Amino acid sequence: QVQLAESGGGLVQAGGSLRLSCAASGGTFSRFNMAWFRQAPGKGREFVAAISWTGDSKNYADSVKGRFTIARDNANKIMWLQMNSLKSTDTAIYYCAAVYSELPKAPTGGYSTWGQGTQVTVSS
Repeated sequence: QVQLAESGGGLVQAGGSLRLSCAASGGTFSRFNMAWFRQAPGKGREFVAAISWTGDSKNYADSVKGRFTIARDNANKIMWLQMNSLKSTDTAIYYCAAVYSELPKAPTGGYSTWGQGTQVTVSS
């Protein structure tokens, strides 16, 4: 079974950038489709971005498209979310997620393994 741990969150001014990391341990990393979700105070968990286990299929929420980039390095068992042009509405706890699949996909849901989350706060 794979375990996920996020890092890289923090406080940043609007217009700035952050790079979140999700490190996997304790299991395989290949053939796990992965994604980033976020949850703002008082709101439900929201899909942000996803990447297939091959890395050749990606999906982004409309709210982050053109600003965020998702990537992965299977050899080092790590996934990243590069966040640029941050807005106050990006403030949330960010979670990485994974699901094993025989097919490389980048779905917006259906993930079974989750990290503990990392806080991102964007100040105006």
